[in-house]
Amino acid sequence: MEIDIYADVVCPWCWIGRRRLDAALASYDGKVTVRHRPFQLDETPVAEPRPLLDVLGEKFGGPQRAAQMATQVTEVGASVGLDLHFERAIAANTFEAHRLISWAAERGRGGEMVEALHRAHFTDGVDIGSREALAAVAGTVDLDGAEARRFLDSDEGVAELTAELTAARQLGVTSVPTFVLAGKYAVTGAQEPATLLAALAEVEQRETAEG
Repeated sequence: MEIDIYADVVCPWCWIGRRRLDAALASYDGKVTVRHRPFQLDETPVAEPRPLLDVLGEKFGGPQRAAQMATQVTEVGASVGLDLHFERAIAANTFEAHRLISWAAERGRGGEMVEALHRAHFTDGVDIGSREALAAVAGTVDLDGAEARRFLDSDEGVAELTAELTAARQLGVTSVPTFVLAGKYAVTGAQEPATLLAALAEVEQRETAEG
């Protein structure tokens, strides 16, 4: 079964959702191919690095509300083994990060790159809007950082990524994570492993019945 994950690397629920999917797949007997699909929560350019909590406070009713949200998500993340530090995170436009993921996927490191970018953003406080920083992250997943930087400094993959982002919205993806199973069944949100496992079983049954 093919599973397309529409996600953004600055979305904590996407990281949590991926961990929960991995837990579900550990109990699933079927053969699965998982693919990352790009989505941007915010396509607005980021003129200069700013603390994420400051940006969240402006969007969601002030610094106290932003801190409450961060605490809640941090606790959920910890329950699946993630170490989130919103106080370190830097707001970033993720277009270049998604380009890097596509580049890494062509070299068999797409999943590792997604994980590394989540960790860089939420745990280590790396500005993943910076090409220099992105190239350094590439080096952490056994890829050539200098080659990654040359790729990012070119226009390679820009048109393709733009088309993919447009296609995601045309498909009706409006929030992430969204898991599309077998190309036609969508599960939205960072669902619990049991829910995802049940969805996998149901889709497998439907696909078998359709022959």
